Amino acid sequence: MSEPSDTTKPRQFRVAEGHWKAYKRVCDGLGVTRAEDLNAHIKAVIAEHGDAEARRLAAEADAELAERRARMHPGRPRQAG
Repeated sequence: MSEPSDTTKPRQFRVAEGHWKAYKRVCDGLGVTRAEDLNAHIKAVIAEHGDAEARRLAAEADAELAERRARMHPGRPRQAG
């Protein structure tokens, strides 16, 4: 069974090693992972600068993720965030 094409996937981008290490230290201090922080940043940029279509796509993605997480972990408490 294959997953839908719009599920979360690893993404690749270039960043200097020193920035990546420093970013981990900052995120550790904030109590979040780099992935959590990057996802929050992406959502904030869409909310602030996205047009109606970008916001619609983001809302669809949020709904799909919520549904998939509920299906995968029905008894697991939801994480704050």
